[in-house]
Amino acid sequence: MEMTLSSIVWILFLFLALMPVLNQRRLVSSRLALIRKIEQKRNSRVITLLHRQEALSFLGIPFRRFIDVEDAERVLRAIRMTPDEMPIDIILHTPGGLVLAAEQIARALKNHPAKVTAIVPHYAMSGGTLIALAADEIMLDENAILGPVDPQIGQYPANSIMRVLKDKPISEIDDETIILADIAAKATRQVYETAVEILTPRVELEKAKNLARILSEGRWTHDFALVCSTLTQMGLNVNCEIPQEIYLLMNLYPQPNRQVPSVEYIPIPYRHDHHAE
Repeated sequence: MEMTLSSIVWILFLFLALMPVLNQRRLVSSRLALIRKIEQKRNSRVITLLHRQEALSFLGIPFRRFIDVEDAERVLRAIRMTPDEMPIDIILHTPGGLVLAAEQIARALKNHPAKVTAIVPHYAMSGGTLIALAADEIMLDENAILGPVDPQIGQYPANSIMRVLKDKPISEIDDETIILADIAAKATRQVYETAVEILTPRVELEKAKNLARILSEGRWTHDFALVCSTLTQMGLNVNCEIPQEIYLLMNLYPQPNRQVPSVEYIPIPYRHDHHAE
């Protein structure tokens, strides 16, 4: 039976509609296979906490993915499924998120009896840093970064809100700012105490208090880059190299396609003797 033009168009439409689904299934399958390979190589449970849709948008309205309660539920479920004697490798790539969720994950990792390693190929800021502090070892790419854990109240840093009470007479401050300053003080104290809790006893108590104060007091902007050398000077157990398989795994979490890419390069490794012909 001859195919009509409308039949061909319909088949083509179905093919194009199914392609994203098939590609997504292929990616998921490839990711699981590589995660299993890493687990077998390191004899560990690998958990990923990756937020790669930083640039995703819907109807032209941008939105971001952050650490949320659903993330916490899934990570805690994975930890419960891990034997006490099995190490955990948690791969972090996140701008941070809900403090409650990050604290839940950090405490659960700290309480795991076997070694916990936080692996950061690019960045783990704010709540991501709080989670990394719970690990026995932090592995960072030489260009990867962590960040301060000072809380943010709405669009303002907690410490900046509290400074208003210090710098201005109370009679010149509106009620809303006073309320925000009270919340900011409580949030800062909460994050500080949590950081001390998850750092000890791996870090001596006084040292843990000093490190928690530095990271939570707001001495830097919230996106300040804490590189490997700085974290080492702070006394954290930091390894400035990560397994090559982690980079391959990150390639399997692609950003949404854009019509014009922001970054382009020839995707092959060059030898030292490479030169233009």
